[in-house]
Amino acid sequence: EHRQNSREHMVRESHQDRELGTCPRESPSFHSHFTALTVAREPRNKRGAKDGAVETGQGCANASGGAATAITTALFEPGGDGQTPQVVVLVGAPGMGKTTMVRKVMVEWGEGTLHTQFDFVFCVDCKAIALPMEASVADLVSQCCPGLRVPAGKVLDDQKKILVIFDGFEALGFSLVQPEAELSSDPREVKPLELTLMSLLKKTVLPEASLLITTRPTALGSLGRCLEGEYYVEILGFSAARREEYFHRYFENPSKADMAFRFARGNEILHSLCVIPVMSWTVCTILGQELCGTKNLFECSKATTGMMLFYLSQLLKHRDRDNPQVLQQFLLQLCSLAANGIWKHKLLFEEKEIKDCGLDQPGLLPFFLNERIPEDRGDHGSVYAFTHLHLQEFFAAMFYVLEDDGEMVSSLGRLEKDVNKLLESYSKSRKDLNVTLRFLFGLVSQKSIEYMDKTIGCRISPQAREELLKWLQGRHRGPSHPGQALKVSEMDTFHFLFEMNEKSFAQSALGHFTDLDLQDTKLTLYDQMALSFCIQHWDGLGCVTLQGCSFCWQGPEAELDASVPCSGVSGAGGHPGAVAVRRREELPCPIHLLCRALRHRGSALRVLRLQWCRLSESCCAELAELLAEHPGLARLELGDSSLGDSGVRLLCEGLRTPGCRLRVLR
Repeated sequence: EHRQNSREHMVRESHQDRELGTCPRESPSFHSHFTALTVAREPRNKRGAKDGAVETGQGCANASGGAATAITTALFEPGGDGQTPQVVVLVGAPGMGKTTMVRKVMVEWGEGTLHTQFDFVFCVDCKAIALPMEASVADLVSQCCPGLRVPAGKVLDDQKKILVIFDGFEALGFSLVQPEAELSSDPREVKPLELTLMSLLKKTVLPEASLLITTRPTALGSLGRCLEGEYYVEILGFSAARREEYFHRYFENPSKADMAFRFARGNEILHSLCVIPVMSWTVCTILGQELCGTKNLFECSKATTGMMLFYLSQLLKHRDRDNPQVLQQFLLQLCSLAANGIWKHKLLFEEKEIKDCGLDQPGLLPFFLNERIPEDRGDHGSVYAFTHLHLQEFFAAMFYVLEDDGEMVSSLGRLEKDVNKLLESYSKSRKDLNVTLRFLFGLVSQKSIEYMDKTIGCRISPQAREELLKWLQGRHRGPSHPGQALKVSEMDTFHFLFEMNEKSFAQSALGHFTDLDLQDTKLTLYDQMALSFCIQHWDGLGCVTLQGCSFCWQGPEAELDASVPCSGVSGAGGHPGAVAVRRREELPCPIHLLCRALRHRGSALRVLRLQWCRLSESCCAELAELLAEHPGLARLELGDSSLGDSGVRLLCEGLRTPGCRLRVLR
């Protein structure tokens, strides 16, 4: 028997009648979509401030240096110490996949593939419990399995065969400090619900039953005082390989999955954020919509900021929207904390800082910060960290543009909202502020301002737009001589403009420049999309120099630059039916995006230099098309390429066309 989760019910259950061989109806599709997570497992006495994953960089790492492994849901198998845990606490930030792991446990148990030592599994959804209420343990069992053929009391006789799951422990709204004398030892004794649940946690009732508890890190302190001998399994998120597997499971269509994952992997910020399962879901959801519309992700207008805003709206969609001022004020304080941390290279925050900022709001704080419960810090309290460094950088950027009423005061000291200071520091030495600046450009786009107001309920000031525009217009000028071309030679300029994704802003920022000059740059797919966007809106661009640049369409494991014929290898993460080797025609020519952008109407291009880019014959068809269609292109330099006879023949076809105006070919 399997009853679906319902907000109206206090409990949900998954119970298999082993004689009948029934199993949950959702299991086939559930298995096909489930992707294994990376976890760290350890007993309580080894857990301290350094343990667990504070995701602050690329990929998925366990900060304690302990073993981090991808697992199925065999949570009650003997650990490294040979002990079989009786109590397992599954820890993870919002969106890390705790409830999905619980469903997986129930499905596998129902099928008889795992956890077969249990005859009964009962799952209490802590988010759906309605208080006040009185119940015995037997009452809970009866509500979990109303169709039981045996009385609930008899089910509880063999305690070792029972697994009780508490999903979303942090949502319990009552005090966990209950008088020991009032706890129950009889599963048939009716008590207030909080006492019955506390009796299960403290094992005064059903002491031999097993417990699985899922919680956010913020509840670990109070929970730890209720339990003894527990094991912790911390969800660290998706490894790099599992991220690719997740994309294949989400899309099912291999070519769409390949295209979507190439897009995400080409953007290192986005790929790093996909360590968080709900962020992988966010990216797949948005890219799925794009694929349904344009069917070509290379024309996708969704930059990283847009996906972050969608992710933020998903995190907050169940909150009370009746009082947007509360959220606005909370975000102001959170952004101030994030910005202070970024300026000071600070990733961990003391509990006192959290309280002084007014962030100790249990309804909001766990969505953004992970709490670490150290054992050796005396009375210094907990430490907190953002779920991912890029999330801290996102909120640091928001600090500069989120509107406030001027009343925000904290003991951290008021950090000045000086965008020019941020830009000046970045220009001089603080290149670590790059991601924060990217998000800043994205947040002041018209789309972001409207989305924040309508969907999230917060106001963003567009005031910084003018300062950002002036900075971009002036940063590449330097000391120039009369008649000297003004050129853009920093890739980050294109990233910033692509994040904002506004045609008129890009035109204004680039209008004073005539040359693009990048040397020895490895251009990822994201780089090429940013470059392509800017070139299409850069009417005065006359000379493009990309000396020694490579054009990559794959990740580090299977790079594709212009020297390699257009074929690709895509690991499918073991997804059924996915093939490892894709046909060559599924990947465009490596310089496809560049050539397409250069052909835009109104282009003033005269000179194109691609020396030492290791171009192959696969690029020649695109170049021939550019020669045939571009009336102003007078000089093309292709030194140190491996075009081959067939590639040169293709170039000659372009040279013969009536539209070709080329004067110099090197």
